Amino acid sequence: MAVLEVRGLTKHFPIHAGFLAKTFSGAKDKMIKAVDGVSFEVGEGEILGVAGESGCGKSTTCLLLSKLHKPSGGEILFKGRNIADLDADGLRQYRKDVQMIFQDPYESLNPRFTIFDTVAEGPRALKLWPEEEIQTRVMDMLADVGLRPEEYAQRYPHQMSGGERQRAGIACALVMKPELVIADEPLSMLDVSIRAGIMDLLKRLSTEMKFSCIYVSHDLSILSNVSQRLMIMYLGQVMEIGPTDEVIANPQHPYARALINAVAVPDPRYRRPIPDIRGEVAQPIDPPPGCRFAGRCPAVIDACGQDPAPRFVDFGLGHRSACHLVAAGAGS
Repeated sequence: MAVLEVRGLTKHFPIHAGFLAKTFSGAKDKMIKAVDGVSFEVGEGEILGVAGESGCGKSTTCLLLSKLHKPSGGEILFKGRNIADLDADGLRQYRKDVQMIFQDPYESLNPRFTIFDTVAEGPRALKLWPEEEIQTRVMDMLADVGLRPEEYAQRYPHQMSGGERQRAGIACALVMKPELVIADEPLSMLDVSIRAGIMDLLKRLSTEMKFSCIYVSHDLSILSNVSQRLMIMYLGQVMEIGPTDEVIANPQHPYARALINAVAVPDPRYRRPIPDIRGEVAQPIDPPPGCRFAGRCPAVIDACGQDPAPRFVDFGLGHRSACHLVAAGAGS
């Protein structure tokens, strides 16, 4: 059963031309299409990895799912219920059930709060349990994430290392026993030497606490270790999605293939070919019709630059790719 269903999710940000530009040069308003028609599901206890270049819409999607941004269109269904229709009690429950781990632990922790008060803030704000129970749960949660309560409970964020702060951020998200955790690049601000420990911690807690997770990262080597399914985004749209092992071993979309081929191999004798991608990442401001990757694709055909956008082709086991070339091959 799917815990989360996302259908045609869209987020557009308007850019309004100034009065003088409109008057003298006829400039028109433009639209940033940060997320444009994204659809996917997350099953119970599943970790869905989300990968893509900067600006592809990963973080905006996370903010929409956590209800920190309002969608321009589409539906987000949590356990079958559209979160746009939630009343006050429903929203309170959603805030408990869906938690987010932010990219920068220092920016996401209140510098005026001790770690104990920071982790206790959510349960206190939502009035989940009596204060005595909150104190017990917070101390237990600190121990679960590897922070000794007697040593770290009364510390402030500036008195901790980056890895310790991220463990505190994880405790903030998990203390309320959520059903879905959205981890937006939780390792990117940490030293390489401590990333493995945080990654193993999240894997272990997801198994023990049985929560589903959306794990966002630039690093496909991380996602290959933590996620059961992998979704690859480019310029606000999904290019490919499927079981992680299948997508990495048999990528169908040219962008997915290039992204996977760019992962470093720990063998100095191996010479990986340079991905044949042209130019820079396109801007999401009023993007051209058709496939968003057409301007950089080495296998572009005439249909790629024309509407409609490519449809998804299913290769079985839930492995799907949106590419005109793939669709043409599947239909032949």
